[in-house]
Order: sequence, then C-alpha cells, then structure tokens
Amino acid sequence: MSDPAVVFSGITKRFPGVQALGDVSFEVAAGSCHALCGENGAGKSTLGRILAGIHEPDAGRMQVFGRTVRFTGPRDALTAGVGMVHQELAFCENLSVAENLCLGAMPSRRGLVSRGEMARRAGAMLREIDDAVSVERRLGDLTIAQQQVVQIAAAVGGGARIIVFDEPTSSLSQMEADRLYALIGRLTARGVTCIYVSHRMPEIFRLCDTVTVLRDGCHVATRRVAELSEGELVHMMIGRSLSEYFPDHVSATAGAELLRVDGLSSPRKFTDISFSLRAGEVVGLAGLVGAGRSELARAIFGLEPPAHGRITVSGRVVRIASPAQAIRLGIGLVPEDRKREGLVLPASALHNTSLPILRRLSRFGWVQRARERRLGVEYFEKLRVRAPSVDAVVAGLSGGNQQKVVVARWLAAASRILILDEPTRGVDVGAKAEIHALIDRLATQGNAILLISSELPEVLRLSSRILVLREGRLVGEVGRQHATQDGLMRLMAGLNNAN
Repeated sequence: MSDPAVVFSGITKRFPGVQALGDVSFEVAAGSCHALCGENGAGKSTLGRILAGIHEPDAGRMQVFGRTVRFTGPRDALTAGVGMVHQELAFCENLSVAENLCLGAMPSRRGLVSRGEMARRAGAMLREIDDAVSVERRLGDLTIAQQQVVQIAAAVGGGARIIVFDEPTSSLSQMEADRLYALIGRLTARGVTCIYVSHRMPEIFRLCDTVTVLRDGCHVATRRVAELSEGELVHMMIGRSLSEYFPDHVSATAGAELLRVDGLSSPRKFTDISFSLRAGEVVGLAGLVGAGRSELARAIFGLEPPAHGRITVSGRVVRIASPAQAIRLGIGLVPEDRKREGLVLPASALHNTSLPILRRLSRFGWVQRARERRLGVEYFEKLRVRAPSVDAVVAGLSGGNQQKVVVARWLAAASRILILDEPTRGVDVGAKAEIHALIDRLATQGNAILLISSELPEVLRLSSRILVLREGRLVGEVGRQHATQDGLMRLMAGLNNAN
C-alpha cells in the first residue's frame, strides 16, 4: 500500500463569528478521486482552500505524500504538488490564454517577454491534458468550461499531483460536464489525485471512489462510494432522511388562468410559443442549453427587446415593455444567475426584499422603515430564511437562503405569477428540498409558477405538466402522468416525438 496523498489531522479554522472547521481528520488515497461533500456552510470549500494554500488552519496539521506541510500561499501549495480549480474564475480575463498560463514565470529574453516561448509553453501545458484551446485567445472570450480547462492545464503544468475541484460543474451544461468528467478520468488514470468538492449526487457516484462528508464544520464519515446508497449519503449530509414526497398542488384542481402566451416570437431566440398558466399550477419548461428557455422568461418579464405575439394576464391583453410593467401586473422573475441579476449582494436581505416596492412603502418620498421591517420579517418567517436577522448582508448567506430572499421579494410585491429560472442551481441537497417544498406550498396557495430547470428529476417531481423547447420552438407538452426522463430527453434532443 502506498502512502496516502493527503492526511488531515485535527484541522480547525475560524472566521469572525463562525467556526468553519472543527478538528477534521481523514486521509485521501493517492491516485483516487475523493469526494468532499456536505450542505452549504459545511466547511468543504474551506478545507479545499486550506489544502490549496489559500487559507491557513488555526490548528491541526497536514501531510502531503508523507511530508508535513504548512502552506503560506497557493505558490507554496503548487510547489508541494497541490493545485486548485476554482468554482469562479481565478485568472485575468483581459489577458490571453498563454499569458494566463505563464503569469507566474514569464519567459523573457534580454529583459523582454518572449512571445514565442510563452506560446510554446502554454501549448505544451494544454497538450498535457489533451486539449487544444487556442493559446492566442483572450481568456474572457472562452466559455466557462474552456476557462476551467485552462485552470486544470495551469495546475498540471505547474506540477500538481493533487488537484482540488471546487464545485466545478455549477455553471456547465451537461455536455460540458461530461467532457470534464472524461478529463478527470484521464487525470486519475495517470495517477493524479483529485479531491472533488460537490453536493451533486449523480456526479459523486459517477466519478468518485471515496467520499468524505462534513456537516457544520465537523467530519461525519469517510466511506467507499460503492458501499453507499444515495439515500444514505444524503442522510449523512443533512442529518435526516430525505424521503420522496408527492407535491400537494398536483392533486388539487387548477384555478383561473393567470397567464396566456400566444404566438410569442423573438428573432433568433424563440418562435411561435403558445401556452397558458393557471393558478395553483407548476408548469415545467425543459430544453437543452440554448433552446430559448431563459430568453422566453426574460421576454415575458420585459427584459428582452419587444417580442411579437400576445400576452394575456388575468384575462387582459397586455404589452410588457419593461420589468416595472411586469411587476405591476403581478409577475416576478427569479433569474438563472441570482448573484448577477437577482440580488444586490452588498445590501441587506431586508433591502433586497423591499427593493421593487419602495414606492409602495413610501410616504411623501420617504420610505417608512417600520413598515419595510415588518414586511421583511413576515416573509423571512414564511420562507424560513436562515440568517442572523433581516439586516444580514445577502453576500454572506448560503446559496439556498439567497434564493429564498429573491422569492421573498416577489411575494412581498404580491406577485401571483412566478417565473423560476434554475431555482436550485448551486444549492445543496438540504436547501434544494426546502425550495421544492416552498414551490409546492406557493402553488397550493394559488400562485401560478413557470419552472425552468436543467435537472429533469426536478421538473418531473414538481410539475403538473411539462413544456419542451427545442431550438427556440415548442415541440411538445407532456402531462405529469405520462412524463418520463427518457421521453423528455428524446423530445429535447429531437430524436422522436414519443412520450
């Protein structure tokens, strides 16, 4: 038996007001793909960053290939053979791929950067992982998946024998994720140790040999993946069983029609879309990346240039040219990218909640702060937002609680038509279950919900019926009782029209 690649012994880390890790100890086998999972806030990313030299532990020690180490920065870690692929870009978008890959050691001749040698080195790094991204391209022009490939090339080219992947598929399409999985497989086959930080069950069971579970900063268990069921792993992560549930809204009779879309078209985005949405319904919208789902949602909310066709809200034909008009009509949008489009991150949860209705909360031009606070507290309690108070800064909340704040905003604005675009993207399994229960509760209370999700199990679980888009066209509508994952995938891919 070879020595383990990494040994964590009693690792403890505190940040102001919170203990992120407490006395964490386990080993990572050399050449394995080792999952590190838990709910948001469990400490998994913190532990990965400690190994990569970004944070220093307050207590405990680490061994890398049998040698005790203490890193003071990422350069120390890479020298010891540890690299990291971050969830968000850690390079310079305005520079070329070659410049990014050689940033730490620019080749030069007589005091001037040698462009030819820089391109040669960068090309060699990319060939090392069997990829052919052009080294001349500006990094900011690449897709997220290509940017991740550059990060992996930098780690491997820098001599990393251990690579930490921090939620690497959170912004990837399924096709891009599959390519990443294949690359990780090639790396482990060459003896590179991969530590895979994730809360996504399918990819853990697909990629990983061993899984370590953290909860509330503490080590719960390290187990062979082959010995676990998905239910057992979820139970370890959240400390309770996550039983399948039957949404209440699907057994109730749908109410009045709140939204109707007839022949809606937007050049080069979607064409001739027609559907209706009734009170008490969750209508799923499925499709591959680029099918036009988000563009349709944005058009209904007034964010896209005016689309041709007709929109009817509560029986009245309307023209929605701006989000302000959509809000007045009782339409709310939870966007796909909550951090960039759904929240003001430096502001408090209270101010994020009241943002669309400040005029309604004002008198003589002054916001009535007591009314605003009462409203914020009311919806915090209704949605069970976990935060110290309504004054907590949104940037400091977990992904699931940030998503609840966005939903609270539209409920406070009395929106009865809710468009939810990827509502559980980037949230852990426990928060996902809470958001699913919230969607069911909102539908039961008479809201009409359009649910856009790339996760077909989520669409199948929650929807009363499912609309399928392909290349900007509506190609099918499937009732809940007839919907299957295989049938939806065939419609989405255009294989046939079978349910």
